[in-house]
Amino acid sequence: MFISIEILTISLYVMTAYLKSDKLSIEAGMKYLILGALASGFFLYGISFLYGATHSTHFDVIQRFCQTHAMGPMTLFALVLIFAAVGFKIAAVPFHMWVADVYQGAPTPVTALLSVGSKAAGFIILIRLFFGVFGAWHGQWSLVLAVLSAVTMTYGNLVAMFQTNIKRLLGYSSISHAGYLLMGAAAGSTLGASGINFYLLGYLFTNLAAFLVIIVFSIAANSDEITDYAGLSKRSSLLACSMLLALVSLAGMPPLAGFFGKFILLMAVIKNGYVWLAFIAGVNIVISLYYYLMVVKRIYLDAPHSAAPIPVSIGMQWLLGAAIIGIVVIGTFQGPFLDAALTAVKVMYLNPSSGF
Repeated sequence: MFISIEILTISLYVMTAYLKSDKLSIEAGMKYLILGALASGFFLYGISFLYGATHSTHFDVIQRFCQTHAMGPMTLFALVLIFAAVGFKIAAVPFHMWVADVYQGAPTPVTALLSVGSKAAGFIILIRLFFGVFGAWHGQWSLVLAVLSAVTMTYGNLVAMFQTNIKRLLGYSSISHAGYLLMGAAAGSTLGASGINFYLLGYLFTNLAAFLVIIVFSIAANSDEITDYAGLSKRSSLLACSMLLALVSLAGMPPLAGFFGKFILLMAVIKNGYVWLAFIAGVNIVISLYYYLMVVKRIYLDAPHSAAPIPVSIGMQWLLGAAIIGIVVIGTFQGPFLDAALTAVKVMYLNPSSGF
């Protein structure tokens, strides 16, 4: 698992710093590399303590150890270190420091990959380890995960309100979505884990639509500032509509993919007794509506800075169309996708019955 994570992460370091003549890209790559190396150190140090307690690095042996032993000081320290490394991958508070600068400095296609690929990999690891391998100890972690979920979503949404750069706004928005996803981890149930998978699928299409618009607009206007998106609807109705659907899906408005993903996760934490966490999530959804709709307001109601239409290539039109269809279809016909998410959860566990 460690080697596979490093192969993924090292390639992301290189892609982040790909624009060698851009100071922001080089700075983003260096920050990502330094903090990522620190997270890798945490992961390895945690593995060493876990090996000291269990005498194995095999998942099945460690899982049996967790089922027959209580969590001791050595294993607790190991799990804290491992979770810190995973928290870096998913951008959970307080392991989020890299997100805004890396999102802003990296080439926009790389930012799109980071926003979905890195987060999806992190949550797959989280499910694999903390639901499957360490599933017997989940009850001792549940409250900690719930508190981290509340803090992460609140921090991400509050800071996103004050951003003026669209990539930084989506960076802090990504932090808040990590908080929503952590609700599924706090629930510690099959519904919570399958909710994480379903949410990530919808998040993929939603973020793809948003970043495709940012790529096209950035090339045309040479800017990622939110103020420059004023009047976008008058320059390209396709780009404006795509960004509208992406933002309202991120906010969780029905009948789009983001709404049903949040609904599953809220249902999971309520069933687990964390009504207070569901309330905090509801407040955060309202907060997120403010800054998402402020961008929509600029796109549709403000006067454009330029009257020149923005050309969209045929290939980009097809990609935007596919992303929009994904957002709508996943949110409207949830059944097959939720079944697939549930099947994926069962496959990821060594023993699905443990910890549930």
